[in-house]
Amino acid sequence: MEKTANSSRRQWLVVIGCMLIQAVPFGVASNIQPQFISYVVEGEGFSLASFSLIFTIGTLVSAIASPGIGYIYNRVNPKLMYLVGSILACGGFWLFSFAHSLWQFYLIAAISQVGVAVISSIGVPILINAWFGEDMRGKAMGIAFAGGSIGNIFLQTLAATALAREGYSWSYMMFGLLGLVVGIPVALAIIRYPREDERTAPARTEEKSKKQPVNEEWGYTLSEVRQERYFWLLLVAFVFLGIYISALAVQYPAYLKGHLQLDPTTVGLVGSTFALFSLFGNVGGGALFDKLGPVRGMTVAGVLAAIACVSLLVTPMLPWMAFVFAACKGLSVFSYMLGPAFLTGSLFGRKEFGAILGLINLGFAVGFASGSTLFGLLVDFGSYTLAWSVMLACIIIGYIMVLWVSKALLERREARKSGRG
Repeated sequence: MEKTANSSRRQWLVVIGCMLIQAVPFGVASNIQPQFISYVVEGEGFSLASFSLIFTIGTLVSAIASPGIGYIYNRVNPKLMYLVGSILACGGFWLFSFAHSLWQFYLIAAISQVGVAVISSIGVPILINAWFGEDMRGKAMGIAFAGGSIGNIFLQTLAATALAREGYSWSYMMFGLLGLVVGIPVALAIIRYPREDERTAPARTEEKSKKQPVNEEWGYTLSEVRQERYFWLLLVAFVFLGIYISALAVQYPAYLKGHLQLDPTTVGLVGSTFALFSLFGNVGGGALFDKLGPVRGMTVAGVLAAIACVSLLVTPMLPWMAFVFAACKGLSVFSYMLGPAFLTGSLFGRKEFGAILGLINLGFAVGFASGSTLFGLLVDFGSYTLAWSVMLACIIIGYIMVLWVSKALLERREARKSGRG
């Protein structure tokens, strides 16, 4: 009993460590960069379009690197990985203070976002997957990723104040150092894989564990999953999800303020509503995955996403629907914050979890990197109504594919684990 209690405390200590990493190092490298745009564009004389490419370049480079990062995680101590990842992410952010040419910003953004993948989109799921069984994995992952939302509340205000008072070079340097000051000690003191006697998380109940033992090491190898057609269909599904998520996340302020002429204060309140419900979405979504499983959990996310998109379509007639959009979009964040990792673990197992998750994230990133551009083209050559309608189609297609593939692979998994397939 005492051994189990100690193991449980260590599990949740790792979750707290992941929360701290998400709150500060990840928050610094990923969440506050948009605050710097106007200052850098004005100070360095860049065009908005050319400087904004740092987001596309960072996303694509980190996505391309993700399968390799996952492969390395299977062979290298996670403490070292988080140490290196924190240095790349926040050390890179610190280096922005010395950049004065576009190519320098592009290169540093690529380096920094590779570090972000190491400590966040790949690193957190791998750690949680190693420490927790399926009955608690979603909840633990949701709590870990909620650290990013909590940290963002404070970092956004601090960044705005620092930029107004001290300028962008000093702010890049100070926030980069802040991320290093938090990330390095957390990596050294908290982050690790469980020992052999800590590896399996407590089952839902002792009795259930005895009656239904689960082989947590079941899983596909990377070579096996590459030959599985359902895997490639899931990858395509996440491309569609990435397209709509990018458009809904990036384009709604311009739509509400520029096209619909809503008051800037109202647009700000919509953003605050989204941030608040995102926190609930991460924590509640993880618990939802644990309780309902991947198929029904993603069904809930798909319904919320569709309501969010339809809300934007009817906002010209009913402006208050913008807040329905924000609430539903925020509550559905678990589909892309937790969904790739949860589905990878549930459908393909633990054996080469990191490398497989990296490929899934690559598909999502391709969609995310192209979604906002596609939306802009649809608006330029058509209308906002056309653009939101296409995004709604992406939601429907993407989630139908995810649900279909998940059902098929869960059946395949049961057959594989029982030795029938």
